[in-house]
Amino acid sequence: MAFISSGYNPDKPMENRITDIGPRKYDEFYPPVIAKNKGKWLYHEYLQPGIMVHVAESGDEVYTVRCGGARIMSVSHIREICEIADKYCGGHLRFTTRNNIEFLLDKKDKIEPLKKDLESRKFDGGSFKFPIGGTGAGISNIVHTQGWIHCHTPATDASGTVKATMDVLFEDFQQHRMPAHVRVSMACCLNMCGAVHCSDIAILGFHRKPPLLDHEYLDKMCEIPLAIAACPTAAIKPAKIELPNGTKVNSVAVNESRCMFCGNCYTMCPSMPLADTEGDGIVLMVGGKVSNRISNPKFSKVVVAFIPNEVPRWPTMTATIKKIVETYAAGANKYERLGDWAERIGWERFFEKCELEFTHHLIDDFRDPAYYTWRQTTNFKF
Repeated sequence: MAFISSGYNPDKPMENRITDIGPRKYDEFYPPVIAKNKGKWLYHEYLQPGIMVHVAESGDEVYTVRCGGARIMSVSHIREICEIADKYCGGHLRFTTRNNIEFLLDKKDKIEPLKKDLESRKFDGGSFKFPIGGTGAGISNIVHTQGWIHCHTPATDASGTVKATMDVLFEDFQQHRMPAHVRVSMACCLNMCGAVHCSDIAILGFHRKPPLLDHEYLDKMCEIPLAIAACPTAAIKPAKIELPNGTKVNSVAVNESRCMFCGNCYTMCPSMPLADTEGDGIVLMVGGKVSNRISNPKFSKVVVAFIPNEVPRWPTMTATIKKIVETYAAGANKYERLGDWAERIGWERFFEKCELEFTHHLIDDFRDPAYYTWRQTTNFKF
């Protein structure tokens, strides 16, 4: 019997075909003034912290009011954001890569009513729902990963560390007191999906112990070849293990000297957990940046090798970050990023000024051949 397809006409293969399953094309949602002037902008200025204007060649202007947002938002919070956008912006808004909300206005006289409305909206505890700031020479909103609640390999929490950090830096989220941008990022483990490798200040969760091995259940719960293949340093190999009751089982062995504590094995095998109360904690890194303005892009450098997880407020971590920020604000030149300032005064002087202890754990001795041969910057070279 011949196969007869319902709805498909081989003579007209494109007839009634759905070709775009998923979200609609982003440019359908541009505000009219942005659609009209795309690619024809002359300049932008910061009118005040959190408020910008972009001016086009045509003379058209777009005013942006930026508010701090959360990485994970409730439906009710998003509905409130949409309600505000409908009221003041014709429904137009955007989210930045650092979890900020930007309301886009076509007239300057709309700024103050929107600003007053945003400042009046608070949570029951008294904190701002939509704090205005995060632009220019101030502290950015913190881009971060998932933490203990939402991820299986973290060495610290995301929401807790970010909340504690922003509580001590919040005034500078709403000011332009810094010499230049200060980008703060947070990643819960060495897999670093939080972009901490290139931030002015970076909080990194860090495991210090190899995975535990539940030999009794490992072969029952895991595909051993997958766990072995997941290790980037080839630290895992198959092994025959004799249990206390005399039973021999298939399992794995870990070469602890080769383990980099990344947690990839646990991703493949739940019988190889990595989390540990004493072994897990935080590393602080500074000096990274993506921008090629003034100097080349830079990777962050480790400046504090380990801070224990002091839940729920992480006082040692927040005090250290605050000290670095205040020292930078007092000593750097205008437009000088944190890493540029540290290189100008010398990293030895940086540790002295920030009252940080230098240990042998902080020595960068990585010199792969690619270090010398790969192009390491996005700067144009003619």
